[in-house]
Amino acid sequence: MVIPKETDLTDWLAILEEQTATGEAMAREVPAMLGNPDISEGQVRTLFSAIETQADFVEKLRMALEKFGHDFTVIEAAERLEERYADLAATVAEKLRDMRRAQPSA
Repeated sequence: MVIPKETDLTDWLAILEEQTATGEAMAREVPAMLGNPDISEGQVRTLFSAIETQADFVEKLRMALEKFGHDFTVIEAAERLEERYADLAATVAEKLRDMRRAQPSA
């Protein structure tokens, strides 16, 4: 995702709302994906990368919200979303670590 140009015309609150919905969906879907016994290590790596990309985007979004002087409650919502992605990334990283440990030694 690309952060829109920083102008007064950008609807940062709408972007935060959209990203929050995406984060909520990911919070529901990621555990189900990781619980699938057929998930491959490659799929878990791809999922981790996608979550990291979202986390980076949300961090930039929070910084833009701060820069443009949005209310503290808005900034807090962005921070909670950052935390959600950090938690998801940690969960996926743990799954990847477990998968690597479970592989037979060569």
